[in-house]
This record gives sequence, C-alpha cells and structure tokens, in this order.
Amino acid sequence: MSTVTTSADRVITAPSAPSRRRLDWRLRFAALSLIWGFSFLLIKVGTGGYAPFQVTLGRLVFGTAVLAAAMAVRRERLPRGVRTWGHLAVAAFLLNALPFSLFAYAELTIPSTLAGICNATSPLWGMALSLVALSEDRPTRVRVAGLGLGFLGVLTVLGAWQGFHGLDATGTALALLASLSYPIGWIYVRRTLADSGNSHLSMTGAQLLLATLQLAVVTPLFTTLPTRLPVVPLLAIAALGALGTGLAMLLQYGLVAEVGPTTAQMVTYFVPVIATAAGVTLLGEALAWSTPVGAVIVLTGAALTQVRPKPRKVPQA
Repeated sequence: MSTVTTSADRVITAPSAPSRRRLDWRLRFAALSLIWGFSFLLIKVGTGGYAPFQVTLGRLVFGTAVLAAAMAVRRERLPRGVRTWGHLAVAAFLLNALPFSLFAYAELTIPSTLAGICNATSPLWGMALSLVALSEDRPTRVRVAGLGLGFLGVLTVLGAWQGFHGLDATGTALALLASLSYPIGWIYVRRTLADSGNSHLSMTGAQLLLATLQLAVVTPLFTTLPTRLPVVPLLAIAALGALGTGLAMLLQYGLVAEVGPTTAQMVTYFVPVIATAAGVTLLGEALAWSTPVGAVIVLTGAALTQVRPKPRKVPQA
C-alpha cells in the first residue's frame, strides 16, 4: 500500500471537474479493503513461481498501465519540471520500489498473514517519525499511549515471551522495514511535493512510472530470465499490479476526495484482518492465538496514534 498524502487533511491535487455519479463510497471502501487485504496472498502466490524482484517489477508494470489508461481517459498530463521529477523519483523508491520489493522477499520465508499484520504497523512508525521530523505534529498522551500499545501488539504477534520461537527473523525484519518505508516516504512527499499544483492522478502516475524504471534497472542485475512461465503466479502478479496497485490507488484517492483522509485511512485497520483470513482459508497458513490477539492490539494502538487534539477555541475579545 502507498499513498501520496501530504498531510492529515490534505492531498496533492489540482482543481477537478465536477464529479460524475459514482458507486457509493462505502462499497468502494469495502472493495479497497478487500483488494489490499488480498494483496499479501497474491504476493505469496507470485513468489511461488517468480523471483521477488520479478514479482515487484510485474506489479509495477501492470499498476502503471492502469494509471496510464486512467490518465488517457481523463486527458491528464505528466507533471513538468526537473525538480518535481527528482522528488518523485525519491518518492517512487520509498513508497513503491523499496517496500514492494521488501514485502516480496519477506514472503519467501514468512506467511502472508504476518506480512499483512506487519503492514499495519505503518501508522505506528509514522507517529514515531512525525514526532522527530514534523515540528507541527505535536504528541499527545493518547497518541503516545497508542504508540506504546501498538508496539506491544507487535511483540505479541511475534511471540516475544517465547523468544520469537519458530519465527524467521530476516523475513519479519524485511516486512517491518517495508512498513517503515511508507511513512518515511509520506513525510518526504509532505515536505517536498505538497504544493506542486499537479493532480493526484498525474503525480501518482509519474511516481509509478519512475518506480517501474527503477525496478527495470535493478531486476536484471539480480535475477535471470525465468525458464518457464507458471500461469497461476503470473495471473497473481497481474492482479496484484492491476488491482492491488493501479485500481487501489484510484479508489483511495477517490475516497480521500469524497469523505476525507481520516475516513479513507481507516481501510488500514481492515487490511490485516482480510489478509489473515485469506492466508488461513486459501493458503492453509497456521494461526497461533497470539497472531489475532496481537493484531487487535496493533490496530488499537495505530488507531490511537491517529487521534488528534481538538483545536482550541480562540476567546473572543
């Protein structure tokens, strides 16, 4: 998952044409939750037939194609300016190329259920980073408590009391690092691209294009061409890119524009639930009691970190 959200209540956007009649936002919210929840299962299936970098490259190619088609329909142009493209290249690495690749490598050794729960730690990392990087984002007792509770949930999921027995440390670390990459990218975008004046579709299309080019350079250096093309993993990669990346971004920005970022971001709390259900029922992944209990604690903590203090009323003279 990734966004180009520039603040808690603002996104990179330009004035848009009057909106057409669209599907109710609740249905689109549910669709986005399902798409992102199943993305971790699709990554697992994809890496069953192809190298992680190949999975990520395929995902980006299909995702970019969807956004390119959307831009053509809406007659959107790519952003201009060397500086803008330079910042977008960094955003593409932090929000797409790096986390997508890390999750693909992580799922070589950890179940998709654990990857989905690790992804839910992004708001926790974001809260911790914002205290350092964003001077205007002041901590509150509730948010700090949420941060502590969230990381307690992470330790519960990982089974810290039994010495992380049976856990692949490398795969888990990669998944957590991928989750950390998202808020780093969001903070970078907020600082550099908040006032670009370009539409979110234009910026996201350019970002995915740059991420695709980055993976196109890296992939041949670390992988060889597959000697065979397994159909099911290939279809999983296509669905991961077209739905889990391209369509998901279109749905997300539509939700942000219609109901605001606070409501739209609540999809984060449904993704690990769906990822866990999909991994257990469709892939037969084992589920210890600590996984769902820890996930609930993580999500509760993440929700608390998003609680913002009410603006103080200015006394009238």
